[in-house]
Amino acid sequence: MNWYAKYLSIFEKPFSSVPRETVEEIRDKLNWMKSDEPLASVVVIAHNEETRLLSCLWSLSDMVCRYPVEIIGVNNNSSDKTEEVFKAVGITPYFEEKKSCGYARQRGLYNAKGKYYICIDSDTMYPPAYLETMIEQLEKPGIVGVSAFWSFIPDANHSKWGLKLYEFARDLYIRAIYIRRPERGVRGMVFAYVAEYGRKVGYRVELIRGEDGSMALGLKRYGEIRLITSRKARAVTASNTLDADGSLFNSFKVRVARAVRNFKFLFTKQTEPPKDEESNLIKKG
Repeated sequence: MNWYAKYLSIFEKPFSSVPRETVEEIRDKLNWMKSDEPLASVVVIAHNEETRLLSCLWSLSDMVCRYPVEIIGVNNNSSDKTEEVFKAVGITPYFEEKKSCGYARQRGLYNAKGKYYICIDSDTMYPPAYLETMIEQLEKPGIVGVSAFWSFIPDANHSKWGLKLYEFARDLYIRAIYIRRPERGVRGMVFAYVAEYGRKVGYRVELIRGEDGSMALGLKRYGEIRLITSRKARAVTASNTLDADGSLFNSFKVRVARAVRNFKFLFTKQTEPPKDEESNLIKKG
C-alpha cells in the first residue's frame, strides 16, 4: 500500500464531507508539532484548495521530524472554504490579496521565523520523513537550497505505469540539468532554502510560473542548490498539471521537444535571469 493511501480518502472531497474525527486528529497532531523557536518554517500556500488542502495538512501532521518546526498557512485570496480548512486544524493563515505563487510565498517568507523556509503546495502530499530529510541536507556546510523529486497520483486519465515511465524520463533529465543549471530543475512544491538568503533574493511576484526557479537562481550566489534523490523526500501531487497538453503521451512529447530545444542547458551555466515571456507575466489592473 502506498504511504499516501489514507490521505486519498479525503483528497478532492468537499470539506463538509470530511469526518470530524479526522479533522480533530490532524489538529491535535499539528498542535503538538508547533514550536516557538522553530529551526524551519513550513509554509503552506493555498488558492481555492478546499478539496485538497486537508490531505496535504494530514500528511504534514504525520511527519516524523527531530527538528523543531512551525507550520504557516497563506490564503492567497481564496473564494472557497480554504480559510475555514486552515482554521479548523488550528492554523490561522496569513491573507495575501494579490494572486500568484510569488506573492503567496513572499508573504510566508516575510512571516517565517525559522532559519530554513520549506515550500509546501496545498495540492501535494508529503512522506513521513520529508521535513527531516530536507532539513538534514540544509544543515550541511555550503548548502543554501535543496529540492526533491515528485510523483503524480494516477487517475482515470493517467495510468500508474504510464506515469512511472514519464517520471523516470523526467527524473533523468532533471539529474542531468542539475549539474549546470539546478534552478531549471527546481519545483516550488519540493523546494527549501536558507531564509536569510531568500529574503535577500526575494520572489518574482509578477510571474505566473517560475518564481521558484528565479529564487533558486538568486540563491546560487550564496552556495550550492542540492538535489535530493531519496524516496524519503519524494512527494505526490495531483496529475491535473499534465492536462494542459492533452494526453500523457502528448505531455511527454511536449517536454521532450522542450528538452531538445534547451539541450545547451546541460553544458552551460546561467547567471542572469532569462528574458520574460509576455504570456508569463501577471497583467496589472
